[in-house]
Amino acid sequence: MNRAWIAGLLGVLAIGLGLRLYGIGNPIMDHPGWRQGDTAAIARNFAERQFDILHPQTSYNGPPPNYVELELQIVPFLAASLDKVFGVHEIFGRLIALAFSLGTIVVVAVFARWLFDSRLSGAIAGFFYAIFPGSVYYGRTFMPDCAMVFFLTAALYAAARLLLDRERLAARGVAWTTALLSLAYLAKPVALLGLAPLAGLVWDRFRARKVMAPAAIATLVVLPVVLVWLYDRRVASYAEWHWASGITRLHVLPSLEGAFTSLAALAAKCTQFRLALGMLRETMLGRTSFLLAIAAFVALPWISARSKTLLWAWLAGGLAYVFVVVTVERVDYYLYPLLPLCALVIGGMLARFVALVRGVDAAPAARYALVALVPLAALVALLTSRAPVAAYYSYNAQAYRNAVELDRTLPPGVLVVIAHYGADLQYYVDRFGWEEDPLLWTPFDEESAIAKGARYFIAVEDHRLRHNLELCAWLQRFPVTTTQGGWPVYQTSPGEPSASAMRFWQAFRNAERAGSGRAFLDSRGVCRITRG
Repeated sequence: MNRAWIAGLLGVLAIGLGLRLYGIGNPIMDHPGWRQGDTAAIARNFAERQFDILHPQTSYNGPPPNYVELELQIVPFLAASLDKVFGVHEIFGRLIALAFSLGTIVVVAVFARWLFDSRLSGAIAGFFYAIFPGSVYYGRTFMPDCAMVFFLTAALYAAARLLLDRERLAARGVAWTTALLSLAYLAKPVALLGLAPLAGLVWDRFRARKVMAPAAIATLVVLPVVLVWLYDRRVASYAEWHWASGITRLHVLPSLEGAFTSLAALAAKCTQFRLALGMLRETMLGRTSFLLAIAAFVALPWISARSKTLLWAWLAGGLAYVFVVVTVERVDYYLYPLLPLCALVIGGMLARFVALVRGVDAAPAARYALVALVPLAALVALLTSRAPVAAYYSYNAQAYRNAVELDRTLPPGVLVVIAHYGADLQYYVDRFGWEEDPLLWTPFDEESAIAKGARYFIAVEDHRLRHNLELCAWLQRFPVTTTQGGWPVYQTSPGEPSASAMRFWQAFRNAERAGSGRAFLDSRGVCRITRG
């Protein structure tokens, strides 16, 4: 490789690293705290309970084990391996994600260099992937997405080199590419959208009249999908929480069916599709890069590339995925697999622009001025990369301190009910138990949790608890303390309540039947609603 190109790539990596180190030491309660909390809890449970990648478990839904049906937990398992040596520190998860993100910068740069036969394309593509707002922010979050995007990008590059450069499909190349595809799909099934560009590469090989080797191509296409299905069936057979299949069955498929059977549902889904692309523009690519990506696809017919089918098929697969899934699960990081594609086409377009300008018969000053538009666009994209995701870095410092205080003061190993949906908060409380909405939780639910071992009810959302008259009144039978941040913590020991507690409860129930439950509680200074 050219030394100047390598030096440029190292410079791009330095920029990417510097951007991703911002906030790296924050608690994992920044955006999306619930997803990071889940991932971190799975890693800790690997390290402290069952060091088996086929048995991921979260900390909610009661006493352990709480096995969950999710993607193959590559990032949590790597983090757990470090945890077992150095102790549990969630920073390991962030650093592993960062390493995968930096690795993707390298793969994108090498991919673009080969795809457009241009060192400049590679440098530009790597730079833009390094500075995309979504790539920067999610490139340091404790989540599986960085690993998935790395393996997907590397797999498609390996598949392109194998299918387009090789006259014969050697077993070693097929095995290596199949392994990368399998890791991509297993890291997060979102990567299955890669089947579209993979099919495009097979089509290009067929058109080039190269040896097709049906068995080798079937291995590439089918085996990774089968491995994902086998893994999912294995984990689903003992999981209590069925996230992957549950979301698909209960949300994704009904939405898709509705879009094909109702014009109103189709219109609503198209609206959500437009909003999803808005997330791609605003927080994942940034507006400058989004406009450059659109311009690149418009210009693609006039840009020389080893496989335009690969790029168009990747775009088609990504947009189909957005329409089917992201219109239902409306979170921006689900758009992550489109970022390497956008970086590739931007790199190809801008390098082609520079080549055209250099070939123009014009004064050198005019050519330099035109070429300067490329670094200017890159600088604008860089300078505007933080603002779209600036709010994502913030977190509730008081909630973090409260959770750490509870971890320090609650008895080890005790089960808790946390009146708040938030795996990140439960991660820092570091206790198994339940996460529940206190407005929906009932005395019967709480009795069931107590029977299973719950010994504390942590009223994180005390204002919502106070609107649940029945539960709030029922909890008055238990002694309560308050954290420094103001969370009431009820000590829900089992056993019969005292006679005075039962008299209070019966009086409340009578008042509630008479329609004056709130007045009864207010008259006794209990469960009052704070105004303003």
